Amino acid sequence: MTHLHSRITVNPKQCGGRPCIRGMRIRVTDVLDLLSNGLGQAEILDEMPDLEADDIKAAVAYARQRVDHPVLAAA
Repeated sequence: MTHLHSRITVNPKQCGGRPCIRGMRIRVTDVLDLLSNGLGQAEILDEMPDLEADDIKAAVAYARQRVDHPVLAAA
């Protein structure tokens, strides 16, 4: 899993500081949008030839990590 997270880069001077894939101007959200619109891995790789299969896995793992946090409610 650690090697997947190393594929996600954040640079304040690129894409408004949004998480990107391997320093390219392909944002994690771009990959997630394609997945949520029903494209499969092979279709995404055809659409974005600079991506690799592990980049798609990294985008999903990154998103999962960002939303997997406890929500504390006042009693």
